[in-house]
Amino acid sequence: MTVTARSLGHASFQIKADGKVVYIDLRKAGNAVETTEKAALILVTHSHADHCSAEKIKKVRTKSTIIIAPEQSCKEIGGNVKTLKPGETMSDAGITVKAVEAYNVKRFRASGKPWHPKGYGVGYVITVEGKTIYHAGDTDFIPEMKKLGKIDVALLPSGDKYTMDNAEAAEAALAIKPKCVVPMHRWDTDPKLFEEKVQAKSKIRVILLKDGEEFTVP
Repeated sequence: MTVTARSLGHASFQIKADGKVVYIDLRKAGNAVETTEKAALILVTHSHADHCSAEKIKKVRTKSTIIIAPEQSCKEIGGNVKTLKPGETMSDAGITVKAVEAYNVKRFRASGKPWHPKGYGVGYVITVEGKTIYHAGDTDFIPEMKKLGKIDVALLPSGDKYTMDNAEAAEAALAIKPKCVVPMHRWDTDPKLFEEKVQAKSKIRVILLKDGEEFTVP
């Protein structure tokens, strides 16, 4: 079965496999691509507005939709929401989701606290139709990335300030060793810089997506 991944803008993605639709980090504002296709599964990495929109989740959820989000997002989303802590796994209808760590080690607020402290949000490794897709959430390059195992597609933030920049995201890609990698959460940074750094040291395929574009997971 074919598995596709489509950019909905920023860090939002739609994954399709075997007639099932998965959404990751539907955001509140910006030029995100609108879609009303109903979801089998919705994933939220953390509660920041550019990753969690209760309104957009409501448009695509059904009574049978499974929603997984950190605890701080559950009240805003409403209804039945499951939470996975790093290391925990859930499987349903042929889709397996594992939560993994996502946090800052070098990007801080003026108060000195990280934008994303450890324990605040997560990333996810989604396995469907034998393909593994890693959505890193908002994070710096952290040691746990080296222990993810086989990854077909890595969706890595590269916009700096709140997450890795292009250079660090390239380092993360080289450590993860996915078949292909997609820079996301880019803000106004140039993804070509990320592409050059990855391709200079590996054979990892770099996919640069515009909003609305999709690709087939290898």
